[in-house]
This record gives sequence, structure tokens and C-alpha cells, in this order.
Amino acid sequence: MQAGASFSTRRRKAFWGACLGFGLALAICAMLAGCGSQAAKNAKASAPPPAVPVGVASVKQGDFDVYLNGLGTVQAYYTVSLKTRIDGQIMQVNFREGQDVKTGDLLIVIDPRPYQVALAQAEANLAKDQAQLVNAKAQYERNNVLYQQGVVAKQDLDTLQASFGTYDATIAADKAAIDNAKLNLTYCYIKSPINGRVGLRQVDPGNYVTAASGTAMLVITQLHPIAVVFTLPEDQLPQVQQRIRQGGALEVDAYSRDDQTKLSTGKLETISNQIDPTTGTVQLKAIFDNPDNALWPNQFVNAHLLLNTMKNAVTAPASALQRGPDGTFTYVVDANNTVQMRPIQVALTQGSTVVIAKGLQPGDRVVTDGQEKLSAGMRVAPQAPAKRNQNTSGNIGSQT
Repeated sequence: MQAGASFSTRRRKAFWGACLGFGLALAICAMLAGCGSQAAKNAKASAPPPAVPVGVASVKQGDFDVYLNGLGTVQAYYTVSLKTRIDGQIMQVNFREGQDVKTGDLLIVIDPRPYQVALAQAEANLAKDQAQLVNAKAQYERNNVLYQQGVVAKQDLDTLQASFGTYDATIAADKAAIDNAKLNLTYCYIKSPINGRVGLRQVDPGNYVTAASGTAMLVITQLHPIAVVFTLPEDQLPQVQQRIRQGGALEVDAYSRDDQTKLSTGKLETISNQIDPTTGTVQLKAIFDNPDNALWPNQFVNAHLLLNTMKNAVTAPASALQRGPDGTFTYVVDANNTVQMRPIQVALTQGSTVVIAKGLQPGDRVVTDGQEKLSAGMRVAPQAPAKRNQNTSGNIGSQT
């Protein structure tokens, strides 16, 4: 019995000793883990902050075109509404809708037969009156001989002589009637007065048309060349006039409604002779050759008038500009990818591009996206700038 009790006591002591050792080992591990975590926290706190991702673009130098931008409408250079000048039935329609025609092309034939008859009648009247004049002159010669012989009274002779003037006037009227009949006959054949494009047909063969109706039978528009009428603020008029006085035609680009696609390039033709007082704008007219028919009458376009070209201009994206209490500045990224605030002066802003007067040099890298996260001295991770509208032909806005 004593041997069994002694064995049981030794087992309990061994169990409790093992438990005490395991607990001690756990405590040591916990202390080591706590020390490691604290060391990691201290190391993390002492490490530099992570670089901030930003969009970066380079400052460029080169010739920069300065444009004045206006809203415009395409107009046909010539628009002709062909109407009948006589009454009659249409016998022929010699064109297709949308057909290109040239000056002198026969388009419509109105029944000429009534006017041919009128011409023949006028010519017959002329022949009759000319014969009567010849007969009157012959009678005058015979009666003049009889007057010399004292057979005919002087009054009868004078009456015959006076009839010459009556017949001359009648013959003149007959000739005028012939010319009028020929003119009406010409009106039966309606020809194109210009080079252009035929619109939708308004009449068909067999229709009876009258001059009194005033309805156009077809409309022809000249598309080559074609015009664009656009407006500019009156404040920009002196700049345009000064440029015109310097000589040379001013170039005008026509862009699509969304101002993204260039449609055609033309030349400024004229400026309106007055300013619209209700809008404070002046109208200008540009002419385009339009060889590919990219411009169409009544089409809405954006007109960009090339005012001048700035040589060796320093340019940067407009999104790089920031404004603070001390004026305009931008964030410049140095070789170590650290940003610095640099004050700048802007010569002009045009669309998504600014011309820099002072403060930047070609090749400088400026931040275009993510400026709200930055302060001077921060490290950045340069990335390509976000895609923006790269059209640089917007209205001019000067800044200093």
C-alpha cells in the first residue's frame, strides 16, 4: 500500500511540474511576440510614407496656334428657287432628285406650243403691217405725181404721208410682240442658272403650273464652294481687323457639332457691316471648297478662326493649374519624384492647354491629376495623365 501511494504522489508532482513548465513557456512566447509586434510598429512608424499616385505630364515648347472660336451655320454659296414665269403644262422633267447640275443644263420643259403659235401670229402681223407701209409709200408716190399735176388736193397727200408714222409705230409694236413671244418661248425651257445640287422635286410631268402661284418647282444649292456664317464677341473684332490689315487671308477650320472632328478648312471672306446689339456679337463669313461634301447647308458647326501663331511657346495642360492665396501655381515633380509648389504666370488659356509666360521650362513634369492629395515635399508615383479632350482650339482667356 505504501508503495502504491508513493507512486501516485510522484505522478501528481510530475503532472503539476509539466503544467508549470508549459505555462512558463507560454508566458515567454507571449512576451517575445509582444516585443516583436512593438518593434514592427516602431519600424513602420519610422519608415517614410508611401508615394502618392498622381497623373504627370511634361511641359512642351513649340509653335502654338491661337484661335478664336465661334458657333456657325453652313450656308449654300448660292441658293436658287426656280419658278415658272409662264403658264402651261409640264412636258418633261430632265433631272433626278439630288443630281449635280451645271449652268445651262435643261431641267424642265413647259409645253411650248401655245407660245410658238403666238410667235407665228406676231411675225404674221409684222409682215402685214410692213406690207401696208410699202403700199402706203407707193400710194404717196402716185398721188404726189397727181398733186404736181393739180389733180389731188394737198390735204390728201399730207394724209398719206402721215400714215407712214402710224405704220412705223405699228411695225415697232409688232417687233416688240415678236420679242415677247420669243422670250415666253424661252421661258418654256427652264435651265440651271448655276452649278449646284438639285433638291427634292416639287412638280411632275403633266402638272399645270402658273406664274401667279409663286411656287418653286425645284431648289438648286451651290455646294462648291460653300459658306459658313459664324459669330464672335464684339470685343474680339479689333483683333480680327488688325490681323486682316496686316495682309493675307485668315484660315478658318470647321468642326463638327461636338467640336471633336475637323470637317474642312477654308478662308475668311468678310465681316458683317454691323454688330448685333442684342447679343453683342458680329457675324463673319468663311468660304470652303468642300470637295468631299463634308459641309451641308444649314448644318451646325464650330468655327475656329486662326488669329496668329505664337513661336516657341511653352505650353502645359490646363489641368495642371492650381490657384491659391498667392496666385496661380502648379506642382512640379523633380528627378527624385518629389513635388514642389512653383508659382507661374499664364499668358493665355485655350481649351485644355495653357501658354506659360513665366515659371516653367520645357521638359518640366507637372501634376495634372491628384493634386488634392499633395503638399510640398511629398513623394509621388508618376502615372500617365487621365485622357481628356485634347482639342486646343477653344476660346482665348488671358490670365496673369
